[in-house]
Amino acid sequence: MRIAVLAETDKSEPRVAATPETVKKFIGLGADVVVEARAGAAAGFSDSDYAAAGATIADNAAAALTGADVALRVRRPSAAELSGAKSNLAVIAIMDPFGAGAQLADLAKSGAIAFAMELMPRITRAQTMDVLSSQANLAGYRAVIDAMAEYGRSFPMMMTAAGTVPAARVFIMGVGVAGLQAIATARRMGAIVTATDVRPATKEQVESLGAKFLAVENEEFQQAQTAGGYAKEMSPEYQKAQAELVASHIAKQDIVITTALIPGRPAPKLISAEMVRSMRPGSVIVDLAAERGGNCELTKPGETAVVDGVKILGALNLAGRMASTASSLYAKNLLAFVETLVSKDTKQLAINWEDELVKATALTRDGAVVDERFK
Repeated sequence: MRIAVLAETDKSEPRVAATPETVKKFIGLGADVVVEARAGAAAGFSDSDYAAAGATIADNAAAALTGADVALRVRRPSAAELSGAKSNLAVIAIMDPFGAGAQLADLAKSGAIAFAMELMPRITRAQTMDVLSSQANLAGYRAVIDAMAEYGRSFPMMMTAAGTVPAARVFIMGVGVAGLQAIATARRMGAIVTATDVRPATKEQVESLGAKFLAVENEEFQQAQTAGGYAKEMSPEYQKAQAELVASHIAKQDIVITTALIPGRPAPKLISAEMVRSMRPGSVIVDLAAERGGNCELTKPGETAVVDGVKILGALNLAGRMASTASSLYAKNLLAFVETLVSKDTKQLAINWEDELVKATALTRDGAVVDERFK
């Protein structure tokens, strides 16, 4: 079995799909590993690091793909980038399939078997393969670090001979993996932290991290979660009451971090222009949903907007701002998944099409798009 580790062609993507550590593990599985030259350079991994781990270095993608059974990438490659690869090449990456029907169709026509790591089911067996969680965790941490850099004031309370400096007030909107890490990080930095989420079960998580939970906690709120742990759609009356509570709270905050991102849909608008203008100059909003349009009405994806002295950070790929750490975690996610695709007896690629992990993540097979959602 031959595994090709391809370099990213998007100049804004510094992460890499394998590290010297995972290369050693792949070789231990019986694979030959070929790494495209400078694939890991932006993440701090040199070609010599990969060579020392046992990989062969290829001059370009075409050379790396020659005879390859598996290709690893961070972002979805185009069909053209896989030119010359053999049919039934297993391509594993973050495929971003929503709204990419034409690109997936081209991948299918190329003969590639495409697996989308972000579609990995959230079950116990797949926890080590959960790229959304591993990358969101880092994004939540980085959001706080970036907010601190832009804020221009102290985070913790400081008592000095010249007077007392108050602690920063940080509000986290959305208590998923990124939100929880943002809460924990802001608390460690000494901020006064509050958080909100529509799922009542998150209240205990928020309070366990030393933050205060904010929500209209009426009878409807107590029933706002399905048996599967997902949020129910709230009534217009509840939404209005919650919006009024959040609006009055945001006006008093120094930093707001929003994390509401729904795959395949525009990000829900949580912060209106009016709310932004209610914040004092020097305040900061970090919008983790900028890639889908943003949770803030005034977010400019990929830019920092300044509105009445309030900075709105619309940075894309926050996990990529910690490329080495993000790559290490992502590479381990890929390794765990590839291990399930390899026969322990023959050491060859042996995809079990009845495996629930394969069923959930496979996008293309035998020249066609096989996931009904993306046909």
